[in-house]
Amino acid sequence: MRLPRSAPGWTIAVFGVLVAALGAVGLVSPGVQLSLLGLGAPDERAAGDFTPAFLTASSMAALNMGVYYVLAALADWRAFFRWTVPFRLLTCTVFIVAAIGGRAPDVFVGVGVWEGLGAAATAVALRYDRRQAAVGAVPAVSERRP
Repeated sequence: MRLPRSAPGWTIAVFGVLVAALGAVGLVSPGVQLSLLGLGAPDERAAGDFTPAFLTASSMAALNMGVYYVLAALADWRAFFRWTVPFRLLTCTVFIVAAIGGRAPDVFVGVGVWEGLGAAATAVALRYDRRQAAVGAVPAVSERRP
């Protein structure tokens, strides 16, 4: 079995596996997904309530995104790792602001914090690898074998 070859790769792989798993849960058992988010599922839905369709779409997107993250980690695709940091921080900000502004339930603060901490972990791991390569402790990215 192939595993990530770097600290930032591990942060991306762990996030990818968690996101893919949560996406799969949402597809297989939407009620469980809603309860994980602290959201209740009504017994009856009003006409025009497309919550199940939205949950299906976001769960499928999460499953796909998780797989992309895992594949990027296995390929040690450093550019992808770097790209995720600002966009995950943006996601953190949007989720927290949405919760504070009453546009989303309070549980979205936790989701935002999870995104922010993941972005920070990846940024720290990328910086650590750069510093280690600069002092010769680990081979530079271009010198690593696949």
